[in-house]
Amino acid sequence: MASKGSPAFRWGFAALVVVAVAALAWGAFGGRPSPESAQQPAAPQEDDIAAVLKTLQRRQPGDPFAMGRTDAPVVLIKYEDFRCPFCSKFTADVEPELIKRYVDPGVLRIEWRDFPIFGTESVEVAKAARAAARQGRFWEFHNAAYARGNNGHKPSFPEEAIQQVAREAGVPDLAKFNADRNDPAIMQAIQTDLAEGQALGASSTPSFIINEQAVLGAQPLEQFVAVIEAQRAKP
Repeated sequence: MASKGSPAFRWGFAALVVVAVAALAWGAFGGRPSPESAQQPAAPQEDDIAAVLKTLQRRQPGDPFAMGRTDAPVVLIKYEDFRCPFCSKFTADVEPELIKRYVDPGVLRIEWRDFPIFGTESVEVAKAARAAARQGRFWEFHNAAYARGNNGHKPSFPEEAIQQVAREAGVPDLAKFNADRNDPAIMQAIQTDLAEGQALGASSTPSFIINEQAVLGAQPLEQFVAVIEAQRAKP
């Protein structure tokens, strides 16, 4: 259920490895397909999959969509939708404890990815969160948005709700916030994150990658602790 053996993720990882290999072959032959390219590619090995997963870690200094040290031994990438009630549950029940146990001591880094799969409102609130990030208020917006998680039902984010969340998050310049929401670069960044998750085979939220292991859904704290500890112990 929440292991790296999940079929959707494993096939997604395989696809990424095959695409990477195909791209290298294309470059090596100057844009001409090699004779071997028509052959069925071999299934990727566990080491290949692990290597691909680690390339997804951005580890960018000053990244407003990440918390924790850039050199933390474990990186948790989370693919989420602000309308997802299970993402709200993770944010309320699990994430604060992970921050206290692992992020604050420098063991864990958490990196956000937009994965808006619940319609137009999901996209609009994702754009708003990125606009808030331009004023240093991404995580405040993140927490305020998820606080609306509607007791297991998808919360709604009409325009007035987005404005209220921005105020709750302490976004200082609402005029700039509203202008930034329409910046095409913000939409492009959201689409980039969405494509990354889709390439992995993710089809629901929340979906997580913790170093080399996938965790699907709002699992209990103990599941995340077990995976983080296992990844932390690896050389």
